[in-house]
Amino acid sequence: MAKETTKTLIEADGLRYKSKAPGSPFAATSSFGAATMSCFLCGKHRPRAMLKSRKLLGKSQPVCAPSCKELEEQLATKKP
Repeated sequence: MAKETTKTLIEADGLRYKSKAPGSPFAATSSFGAATMSCFLCGKHRPRAMLKSRKLLGKSQPVCAPSCKELEEQLATKKP
């Protein structure tokens, strides 16, 4: 018997789906330096070049450089 195919469909509440589209929203890159990581403080994904390591809770964590607020302001002024 053939298996019935289910197309990806997000419900009205946006939380449930019958099947998930393959892949990741964060495309894999060929170079390690171009990959994204999430900031430990704000949680936004940024290229590794926009992050710095800071010791938090006894462990080095990636955080936005110079700070989350300043970086967000810089990115907002660059957009047309």
